[in-house]
Amino acid sequence: MKRKRGYQFVLLISCFMLFTGNAYVCKATALGSVDSYETIHGTVQGSVRATWVWDTTQIQSNPQLVLKFATTNDINTIYLQMNRDVKLPYYTDFIRKAREKNIAVDVMDGRPSWGLTESRQQIADFLDWVEAYQNQVEPNEKFAGIHLDIEPHVHPEWKTNQASVITQWQGNVQYIVDRAERMKMPVGADLPFWLDGYKIPGSTMNVSSWMIRKYDSITIMAYRDTAAAIYKVAKDELEEASLLGKTVSIAVETKQSKEGDFITFYEEGTAYMESQLQLVEEMASSHSSFNGFSVHEYSSWETLKK
Repeated sequence: MKRKRGYQFVLLISCFMLFTGNAYVCKATALGSVDSYETIHGTVQGSVRATWVWDTTQIQSNPQLVLKFATTNDINTIYLQMNRDVKLPYYTDFIRKAREKNIAVDVMDGRPSWGLTESRQQIADFLDWVEAYQNQVEPNEKFAGIHLDIEPHVHPEWKTNQASVITQWQGNVQYIVDRAERMKMPVGADLPFWLDGYKIPGSTMNVSSWMIRKYDSITIMAYRDTAAAIYKVAKDELEEASLLGKTVSIAVETKQSKEGDFITFYEEGTAYMESQLQLVEEMASSHSSFNGFSVHEYSSWETLKK
């Protein structure tokens, strides 16, 4: 199934509030601005095919290599980490050239500590930087959206005070989506596939469901190396997002993993990965929420054996 790249933006026409605990279901939801989205994304077409660029200095030293890799591998979305040490002209030049190749660039940041209230100022500083950037550049130099990688489950407090961390994480996410809406920017986030096994404190709703409701889209980290396993771990989030009118990009790993060979395509290589993604697409396309793939990450994918 192919759709226009990006997040679904629909008017809030009807919303059913089913009060069962704290849960509810919306038939149609919207964040961000259709006008803003269309202006920034231009003519980018098709389902998401994305990668993360964590080393932002690459747009300084090797921008053409990054864009050549993107075009060769049919990448239409780049999650680019914000780095204050990289000067503004490098961002504007890279994004402008990416747009010429129908590649959208989302500004990315996040760390486990962003799940805690004490890190709210860091989050505010990031959003302030994004807002200032968007306000001073040309339309074809703007970031297309905001992409978050927070993962508070990695933070030590997750093991010692999980309920509190979840509550604080909710507060920070609400702050982010409220700011993003005022900035008229769609916001998406990376989520582990097993997050639906945890509950919102004082509620019957699971954490994954709450996050899907808040973000415009999610990237589900379905880090497995066979089509059947990838689809199995992503299926619940695909179903949930379909009900909520949200979109899901399925993420896979190419970095070597200490957790086991089954986590990543590092051992098998590019050709095998592509064959498995094709099989996943055949299964996942039955879900209206399915919106392509995100491959983690540029540096490891670029060196992956063919």
